[in-house]
Amino acid sequence: MATGWIVICGWMAILAASGYVCGTQIEAVIQLNNPDYVPQRWEGTLLFWATVLLAVIINTVFGRLLPALEIVMLVIHVLGFFAVLIPLVVMAPKKASTHDVFTVFENGGEYSTQALSFFVGLIGIVFAIAGCDSAVHMAEEAQNASVNVPWSMLVAILLNGAFGWGIVIAVLFVTIDIESVLESPTAALGFPYMQIFYDSVGSTGGATGMTVVLLIMTVCGTIAALTTASRLVWAFARDRGLPFWRHVSKVQMGSSIPVYAVIIASITACVIGLVNIGSASAFSIVISLSVTNLYASYIIVESFLLYRRCTGGIHSRHSIDDTTEPDVLIWGPFHLPGIFGIAVNLFAVCFGIIIFVFSFFPVSYHPGAADMNYSVVMTAAVVIFSVLYYVVWARKEFKGPIIEVETQ
Repeated sequence: MATGWIVICGWMAILAASGYVCGTQIEAVIQLNNPDYVPQRWEGTLLFWATVLLAVIINTVFGRLLPALEIVMLVIHVLGFFAVLIPLVVMAPKKASTHDVFTVFENGGEYSTQALSFFVGLIGIVFAIAGCDSAVHMAEEAQNASVNVPWSMLVAILLNGAFGWGIVIAVLFVTIDIESVLESPTAALGFPYMQIFYDSVGSTGGATGMTVVLLIMTVCGTIAALTTASRLVWAFARDRGLPFWRHVSKVQMGSSIPVYAVIIASITACVIGLVNIGSASAFSIVISLSVTNLYASYIIVESFLLYRRCTGGIHSRHSIDDTTEPDVLIWGPFHLPGIFGIAVNLFAVCFGIIIFVFSFFPVSYHPGAADMNYSVVMTAAVVIFSVLYYVVWARKEFKGPIIEVETQ
């Protein structure tokens, strides 16, 4: 029960964060082209809502086109990478030395050691590639899911990891004065890369064009986040883990789209967006669940998998007679057997624990009240609520995940 609530809240936070980034990116583009523009938080929230509304329309009215749209997203992603990387590197008037790029380290948070600063800084990188498990939550709608889903996750990590590494190296080479970049107006909105684009290409139009590529990808990410969050809500409601599960677990006749789940996920994200109007710091506290909760759910699953691996609790498909027993775990066609699988599993658990622990650290060693990281409070609140909800109400109906099997 707690794991279900943890992962749902994590994906709700990702959806809210994606919509928020879209809205504030648009504000930053306006400011880049009009230095006199003074952005307001309510404007960013309205743009946030507009992005979520677009995602709702795509996920409901045009739901059947999602597979084709995902292919279009992939093409834009690959072409957009080169559309940003090439002018960024070629047109930059100055470049940092290789020595500075690979040997100079910054400790902007003023932590006691560079190693501690490194681990705290990992959280931003992890957030950038969060959501690799989205394909898992779409498995019931995928063909040959036991093979295609893990392959899609692996390819997504390798592709985005390579692209992210390339962009980071390019940005490090073309960023000469990091202090001036961090003090730029767009950096105040959270997007210093726009100033880097402008410094490299030397024109507002060029920097805007490069930014639009990233904005399009962020919108696409919001659409995908809503798709994933809605499937999580629907699946947990089907398992009777949510209030009003009888209604939430319904799907639209003909299209099999969980419309109620889409609406619930989008409204929840929009309500979270209201927090930004009152306090940007409070909003950041809420969306901090995106990393903390997702990695908490990863650790739980990976730890049980590691335990089963080490105790021989997962069987080969050919080693037992009845593979439809719900309590019997069977290896699928995509897995790494033996000691190598245990090593990878152990590394995943250790890495997850590191990220989970440091996701509670503030960005600076001496934070004020507004800069403090309160994600530990939010995470504890989610766990306490899920336990109380189960004890008071859900234990009467929730019996664990509903397992569907096909018999021949």
